[in-house]
Amino acid sequence: MSTTAALQLASAGSAFAPAVIERRDLRPDDVRIDIAFAGICHTDLHYGHDERGSSIFPMVPGHEIAGTIAEVGPEVEGFAVGDRVGVGCIFNSCGECRYCEDDLEQYCSKGMVMTYSTKDYDGSITKGGYSRSITIQSRYVVRIPDEIGLDEAAPLLCAGITMYSPLRHWKAGAGSKVAVVGLGGLGHVGVKLAAAMGAEVTVLSRTLAKEADARRFGATTAHATNDPRTFERLAGTFDLILNTVSAGIDTDAFVGMLAVDGTLVTVGLPDGPTTLNSVYLLAGRKSLSGTGIGGIRETQEMLDFCAEHDVRPEIERIDADPAQVATAWERIADGSARYRVVIDTAQLDG
Repeated sequence: MSTTAALQLASAGSAFAPAVIERRDLRPDDVRIDIAFAGICHTDLHYGHDERGSSIFPMVPGHEIAGTIAEVGPEVEGFAVGDRVGVGCIFNSCGECRYCEDDLEQYCSKGMVMTYSTKDYDGSITKGGYSRSITIQSRYVVRIPDEIGLDEAAPLLCAGITMYSPLRHWKAGAGSKVAVVGLGGLGHVGVKLAAAMGAEVTVLSRTLAKEADARRFGATTAHATNDPRTFERLAGTFDLILNTVSAGIDTDAFVGMLAVDGTLVTVGLPDGPTTLNSVYLLAGRKSLSGTGIGGIRETQEMLDFCAEHDVRPEIERIDADPAQVATAWERIADGSARYRVVIDTAQLDG
């Protein structure tokens, strides 16, 4: 075992504290990564507060990890010391089921092992990117193009692929009309990606407070959902609606905004059950779906796309200081962060 510095939560809702954690010894197909930056995802808050009752403590959150390779195992191919790389939400999978073989590791039949707060197949508990280094099988590592800064790349490892995957799956592009519900950490990246793909993009937010940002990110229009007339005006408009918000929405109203064969996709973790009158699906062969992240191959595709089309998240960098991280969590919870917060983990000792 080796050790590394980290920021750790002792229990649900506790304060962050500096810690020294163990990482496994390098296996033949492993790489050890010196972490430079770790993005803060809203999922970190859900797990850190144990909102779903499945969190494992002590916890080191973080599944938006960017850094450089410090060591490679003897069986590793395609990576070398010094390479700029990233790790997202997937820490392990069986590698053998139909989904893993189809580069859909996120749907692994045995169960995807997440980058933190999850029991790995060997019984160990994963610890994430709010730390100085991580050791992981090279299969789950992606290469970060030189055109993208490591601090900018970190949020793409979750927010980027979360938005890119449904846009690709439902074939967003020239001639399609895409709406993004919520202009936050996920939504702003989705707007940029959809616009880069050539889609006509609309932002649907409670108010028009962020309209200027929406247009700057590539949206052609923005509409306030606290105005009931919005749903009447936009009825039958969109081929694809991506819902990024956790709070419950009026699903029937948003389905009514879909064009024939349109799809409403939930990408944010819902905070409760969703209700739907199926008659709204029948009137136009519409669909209601959900998706999380993408597989490793698609994540690499997303990074290459972002490099080619100059897509970058809007980030705020903070020090690897427990107080600053705690404040960032508060700002993410109340929606005041603009738009992703990234920890400079290279400041951690050890």
